[in-house]
Amino acid sequence: METKNLFKSPIERTSSSSGAITQTFLSNVFSYMASALAITGIISYWFGTDMELVGMLFSQTVDGGMKMNIFGYIVMFAPLGFVLLMSFGFQKLSSMALVLLFIVYAAIMGISLSTIFLIYTSSSIFMTFFITAGTFGIMAFVGYTTKTDLTKFGSILMMGLIGIIIASVVNMFMGSETMDYIISILGVLIFTGLTAYDVQKLKRIGSGVEYGTEETNKLAVMGALTLYLDFINLFLFLLRFLGDRK
Repeated sequence: METKNLFKSPIERTSSSSGAITQTFLSNVFSYMASALAITGIISYWFGTDMELVGMLFSQTVDGGMKMNIFGYIVMFAPLGFVLLMSFGFQKLSSMALVLLFIVYAAIMGISLSTIFLIYTSSSIFMTFFITAGTFGIMAFVGYTTKTDLTKFGSILMMGLIGIIIASVVNMFMGSETMDYIISILGVLIFTGLTAYDVQKLKRIGSGVEYGTEETNKLAVMGALTLYLDFINLFLFLLRFLGDRK
């Protein structure tokens, strides 16, 4: 192999090296992402199927009902805090610090998502997970292999994401089932498209990084966080359609 490389032009050798670095970068991204999903899934199932652990998130009311307690609200909003901390602290934090934050974030997300086991049957949750994994895999492949520039497409999707966030907040007060259904459809479409867009964006980032540097490792962690969020949100929106309620 080394002898063959001697007969390649400098451009060919650079292109080959860049391609290998890109693949290594994306491999690290998907490894971090898969590890985080595994942590989230295990902890979510553990909490969601143990009523004593679930009880840590809720308190009993006077009339015998259940309401989320302080710990429950902390678990609900803590993931957003971790995302903001990782995003705004990117320059100052080391790659190891980002990895540790990502692990803790994935664990807290697992606790937060455990409540889906109180609403949907386990079989429908697992089925939706595998459908999400298949959809995510297909769109990731499209994003990696397509020659079409998805930048403008991604910009439109981001505007759509902002739109459904605003619509979701409004619908919290309206309580419209029709709007909730429309939001769910748009959510599936948006995060399906964002998966392809984000993979293509990460592929471009990977082609311009330097192998083995601290900066590259940090970019890989943040890339994994982006794809992790795409997967989780796609899963939750699909669960609204495919999940069988108890």
